[in-house]
Amino acid sequence: MKASRNIFYLTPLCALLAAGSAQATNGMVMEGYGPISTGMGGASQAIDHGNAAMAQNPATLGMLADGTARIDVAFGVLGPDVKSSLMGMEAKSGGTSYLMPAFGYTRRSGAYTYGIGMFAQGGMGTEYDATSFLAMGSGAPVRSELGVGNVIFPVAYQVNPNLTVGATLKFMWSSLDMRLAASGGQLASMVTGASGNLAMALGPLSGAPWARIDFSDGNDFTGAAKATGVGASLGATYKVNRDVTMGASYQLKSRLSDMKTASSDASISAIGGFVDHGQITIVDFQMPSVFAVGASWQASPSILLAADLKYIGWADAMKSFKMRYDSSGMGGSVSFAMQQDWKDQTVLNLGMAWKTNDVLTLRAGLNLADNPIPDTYVNPLFPATVKNHVTLGLGYKVSQAGDFNMSVAMAPKVTVTTPQGIDISHAQTNWQFMYSHRF
Repeated sequence: MKASRNIFYLTPLCALLAAGSAQATNGMVMEGYGPISTGMGGASQAIDHGNAAMAQNPATLGMLADGTARIDVAFGVLGPDVKSSLMGMEAKSGGTSYLMPAFGYTRRSGAYTYGIGMFAQGGMGTEYDATSFLAMGSGAPVRSELGVGNVIFPVAYQVNPNLTVGATLKFMWSSLDMRLAASGGQLASMVTGASGNLAMALGPLSGAPWARIDFSDGNDFTGAAKATGVGASLGATYKVNRDVTMGASYQLKSRLSDMKTASSDASISAIGGFVDHGQITIVDFQMPSVFAVGASWQASPSILLAADLKYIGWADAMKSFKMRYDSSGMGGSVSFAMQQDWKDQTVLNLGMAWKTNDVLTLRAGLNLADNPIPDTYVNPLFPATVKNHVTLGLGYKVSQAGDFNMSVAMAPKVTVTTPQGIDISHAQTNWQFMYSHRF
């Protein structure tokens, strides 16, 4: 165990940044919103896939029939399977199921479609028990859980029979729990500045076999560190002819405030009985910009084909990760920084839907992407290693007004090795379910 402490480079701070990635998505962006889109590989820019459109291309909301309103109630289950191993030791994450509820309401009145919705943009974590080598002998579990959500206010306007434009305004929130264990030297290597009595304590801590940063509220839907902010997106669709539609959207980089815990809800501790309580501030955590273009083709009355290409601006949003701890006990503060250098990510979404009869529709798709995080920064708590997804889905018409849709996205296992020799494997199965009612 002692040897593993010297070799292991644990950086759970970067777990925050990779929260969506670890749940088998495209970086921190979901592989698809709503089971109709997700069942078709995440394609969404030029198809009618319900109120989840407000989380992707809001202009597709204009495909709702005039004089009609629609309510969608949905939830997703994210199922990561993450394992880390080092020198014969293996740790399996206990974080294997994360629930993500969603709701949307829209109404079409003449040329305008408007509404409100709530969607989880990303959120999950991993959790290793106190006996795993990731706990560094600290005798306590290590974990991290990030959630990012939106309340979205969309509007779409049909300019003419072929062109529709749309926009959204988003009220956003983010939250984070983190229980980090590292050697004192590893923790000290991330320090960029310190002051007060806490600064004087860092010297002795740097030689500790283990040190910890902890903040967690124990709630499955919130985190101890919280922030709010705003976001926005623009979109358009153009009907080329009766069978072909094109679409595009641009999601602006978020404007979230710094995530903060309460004044004494975080702690720094180390072997030998050192414990100090204070406040953690996550400095300038943001969701990236996303540009997407796509097209759909109604190949026959029963076959719909769709394809999107997305460009996600990770390089601007994820250059580095910064955190500050302000002591409420001994006084002083310490700042941490970690280089991230995420790469921009290109994602290809391919999907098809087969309407077998008036009641049942079957869907299938592929979501193909690269990994935006350099291997240097891959982390055992949140390994952003999943690249591709195979998706399936179905829609069932319950009544003239009601529909049930579901999808499953399967990401095959990917194994990477960090520069410190830690083998990380990650596979995932995600489910989405939705009931829709029109009136």
